[in-house]
Amino acid sequence: MSSEPPPGSGQQPPDDDPFRKQPPPAEGSGSPYSTPPPYGGGPHGGGDPYGGGPADPLAGMPPLAPSGRRTLARIIDMIMVGVVVWLLTWGAGVSEYNVDSDDMQYGKSLAQSALAAVLYIAYDTVMISRSGQTLGKKWLGMRVANLDNGSTPSTQSTLIRSAVLWIPFAFCCACIWTAIAGGWSYFDKPYKQGLHDKAAKTVVVSTT
Repeated sequence: MSSEPPPGSGQQPPDDDPFRKQPPPAEGSGSPYSTPPPYGGGPHGGGDPYGGGPADPLAGMPPLAPSGRRTLARIIDMIMVGVVVWLLTWGAGVSEYNVDSDDMQYGKSLAQSALAAVLYIAYDTVMISRSGQTLGKKWLGMRVANLDNGSTPSTQSTLIRSAVLWIPFAFCCACIWTAIAGGWSYFDKPYKQGLHDKAAKTVVVSTT
């Protein structure tokens, strides 16, 4: 017995995944990443909303989550994990700056950045691969889904998504990168994807 994993997911979603959408009609099959759809038509219309291109991969899925609500959920998650990072680094005597010296103690700063990256990536990967939701997303009524079939992303896909978002944040670009990667969803058409969503081929949809 063999099965083909869905494109971009890294593994076959379980048959009992409550978020997995039903397969689209045969004539509209195909990954939205293999053939870019022409412009025109909304992402939730019936049939072929793109005027002859592949069928809409969002058909049968909940509506896309508003970008503003996504931003608020991300801020909630950042605060919660940031508090844990601060407590761990403070307890271990690792601080970002040493005010008693002219030096910033680069080694301590790097250690804090590495810890922050590990915790943020672990938090996102574990939470999203289990249910499609971080705490912030759960509280605000949204979840992450595979673009091609609506299922909860695999651990591999979620790890890619988390790494793209948090490694630059922790080591070089901080909030600037988060604003760019997440803010991309405000302008992206038609799937409202952040840069991390594009890397993992995911979307964020409403659950309410």
